[in-house]
Amino acid sequence: MKKLAIFDLDGTLLNTIKDLGESVNYALDRNGFHTHSVASYPYFVGNGVRRLIERSLPEDARKKASVVEAMLKDFKQYYNEHNTDRTVPYEGIRETLEQLSSNGVQLAVASNKYQEATVKIINHYFPDIPWVAVQGQQDGIPVKPDPSIVFMILAQAHISKQETIYIGDSGIDMETARRACIDSVGVTWGFRPVKELKEYHANVIINKPQDIVPIVENGIPL
Repeated sequence: MKKLAIFDLDGTLLNTIKDLGESVNYALDRNGFHTHSVASYPYFVGNGVRRLIERSLPEDARKKASVVEAMLKDFKQYYNEHNTDRTVPYEGIRETLEQLSSNGVQLAVASNKYQEATVKIINHYFPDIPWVAVQGQQDGIPVKPDPSIVFMILAQAHISKQETIYIGDSGIDMETARRACIDSVGVTWGFRPVKELKEYHANVIINKPQDIVPIVENGIPL
């Protein structure tokens, strides 16, 4: 049985894409750039807010540090006020977290979303879950797929790699788990296609949150 389950946030615990997309569009419009359809944003997210902003900009503009910084400022100002407007937990996630916790499994979040927003959103949507750690992007710490924040969580939880499982919706998540030498679970309800999860060698791929519980209890199916 696994003793620690580490979850990605965007696309795994919560569908955040509408609030993210609308916040970037606000910044784009404010800085004189064309906006994108919300349907475009699942392909922009995953590597932290700076890369999200860069991907949303025209190629020539993303190379200008002053433009990116102005966009980041406007994005964060708007997103900090609107990051729970249209974000919702995926169906079955809350019940899955509650069941894992009641079974004695420690729970943690490892996200490339900046720390302030990560903590706010987790506290808003899952106030009763006893998280052992909530780690977002922080200055001086590399973003995923670098495994640094995973190692920080392991140290906080006092759990070994062999007793840990990592759950996420993207190739970035699967690569993070691989680099950390931790078993990975790819989920199909998030932002990225199953093809990407396979290409990045997810140990197992699941279609609904309830499937996490037996994997935590019994290990990765052979």
